[in-house]
Amino acid sequence: MDLSNLTNVPGARHRRKRVGRGGGSGMGKTSTRGHKGQNARKGHKQKLGFEGGQMPLVRRLPKRGFNNARFNAKALGVNLADLEKKFEAGAEITVESLKAAGFSDNKRPKVKILATGELTKKFTVKVPCSAAAKAKIEAAGGSVA
Repeated sequence: MDLSNLTNVPGARHRRKRVGRGGGSGMGKTSTRGHKGQNARKGHKQKLGFEGGQMPLVRRLPKRGFNNARFNAKALGVNLADLEKKFEAGAEITVESLKAAGFSDNKRPKVKILATGELTKKFTVKVPCSAAAKAKIEAAGGSVA
């Protein structure tokens, strides 16, 4: 079997529906558009949610509540394995030192240390950590401030 003898299974491909080709086709005269009106005209496009001039549902319903998603800044996760690679033993890890080491992300100003990876070096961490990361740092002889 090779590419030259591949075929579609029966029914996989459909012919395009050709509308407006005479009464015998069953789709002549109005070409499946119904009779008259805005929707029957050529070039007709409506805005999403347009209801024929009636006040749209989106504007009829009251605004409710507050969504914090726009303002809620997610933290940039930094794994223990990354700290192991980038920092020397005994290093003090702060937000500034992480930026200097290339962990900067202008979109997410917050930083959080995550527990992925193993840690053998002692660090003094002055950045928020997950509980598991804190346990691993302290098990390696480091401290979390």
